[in-house]
This record gives sequence, C-alpha cells and structure tokens, in this order.
Amino acid sequence: MVVSRRIVLTGPGIAWIMALLVIPCALLLVNSFFERGIYGGIDYIFTFENYARAIDPLYGEIFWNSARVAGITTLISLALGYPAAYCIALSPKRRQMALLILVMLPLWSNYLIRTYAWMVLLNGEGLINRSLIGLGLIEAPLPLLYNDFAIITGLTYAYVPFMILALFSSISKLAPELREASTDLGASPLMTFWRVTFPLTLPGIAAGCVFVFVLSIGNFVTPDLLGGGKRTMIGNLIYDQFLTARDWPFGSAIAAIVIFIMMALLTLQAVLINRRDRDEKTV
Repeated sequence: MVVSRRIVLTGPGIAWIMALLVIPCALLLVNSFFERGIYGGIDYIFTFENYARAIDPLYGEIFWNSARVAGITTLISLALGYPAAYCIALSPKRRQMALLILVMLPLWSNYLIRTYAWMVLLNGEGLINRSLIGLGLIEAPLPLLYNDFAIITGLTYAYVPFMILALFSSISKLAPELREASTDLGASPLMTFWRVTFPLTLPGIAAGCVFVFVLSIGNFVTPDLLGGGKRTMIGNLIYDQFLTARDWPFGSAIAAIVIFIMMALLTLQAVLINRRDRDEKTV
C-alpha cells in the first residue's frame, strides 16, 4: 500500500522528467554519433567525426569565449547578489517575503521583452547615454551596445535573482548565535563575516555560481540581441547548427558536450558539499 502510494505521488513527476528531460537528452546523445544528411537532417551512419570537429581550435575559441563571458557574469552576480541576499536574510521575517517577491518580479515578465528593454537603454540614443550627455559627463554617446559589456549586463540582470535566492537559502539557515558568539569573543563585524558567515555559506555560493554559469554559457538570445551577432557563444553555435546549417548531428555533439560540462559542475558541487558536511560531522 505504501509502495503504491509512493508510485502515485512520484509517478507523474518522474514521467514528466523522463519525457521532457531524460529522453530528449538521450536522443541528442544518440544523434551526435551520426552523419549529416546531404540535404540536412540525419544520415544514420555511425561516426565520431562530430566530436572530432568540436575540438577544432575554431570551436575551442568559441567555448573559451563563452566560458569567459559566463565566468565574468557569475562573478558580477555573486558580487551583487551576496549583499542583497545578506540584507534580506537579516531583515525582519515579516519583510523577507516582500523583498524576495521584488527579487523574483523580473522573472515574471517575458525574457525577450526584458532583453529588448536593455537594447533601448544601452543604445546611443537611450536613457543612459542621454542622461550622461545631459549631465555633461560625456560629449558623445558611449558604445554600450553590441559588445561584451552589453552581453554581460543582460546576462547578469537575467540571472542575478537565481544567485540571490541560492544565497538567501544558505544565509537564512545560519544560527544568529554564531555571529553573536563571534562578537562576544571580540571579533569585529568584518572578521565575523569572513571567519564565520562567509565560510558557512559556501554551499549557497557554490550553488548560485553553478546556476548562473550554466544558464549563461548556454544562452543564445542575449548574445544575439545585445551582442548584435558580433560575439558567437555556444548557445548561438548550437542554434545555428540546428536551424541554419541543418547539421543536427554536429549541433547534437556540441549540445552534448555542454550538457557534460554542466553535469560535471553539478557533480563537483555536490561532492564538495558532501565532503564539507562529512568534515563538519567529524569535527
């Protein structure tokens, strides 16, 4: 009876994950070992050529640029998200939900609309350049659009809420007595933060960084719109292979590599957190 109840409760969720995540990823992996058809699509001839092409220096540079942009986005999101999450976690309980809703509010609007809004803000005649010119700080519009700055700005804006939520979950679990004990022992607020709060929130930092990095490296809308197509990232390369070049096997191979990288990061995060928990229990 208990087993059947578990099946009823977990079955729909498992079926949903299998149908929309596991099976599509498995098909993607299988297709990556076939050849491209003459007129596009898939020719079912087994080959490793797609993975051999993927390690070509040309595509290696795209991987590196994507990782660099995603890494910078992650660091900026951490720098912006940690103070915000810290303030929310230390605010009165009755205000925390309202503050978290404000953090999540941008996620309730369409991602494409938010990206177009940044195009309006960053262009030469946008609000930012007009304001700077009006204040006399600059004489000519700054090149804020169609470059790495615009891409990183758009990605940071889009994914910093995920960083804040992950950090808030970690910071809010800290016992206030730990900070109080550190203060009673003569530690300054800054020392308390670096020696107590920050180390204990490393799992939240790791989770937030993985979320932002993984989402950023696979994004193709922001580089295409805010980058003006001048900066090709992994997401754009995969998109082009499927919808422009119609080279589905090669696109599947690149997508499979990205999935493997994501899984490796998530596995590393889980291993480090589990090891840290075991060390704490041992102590």
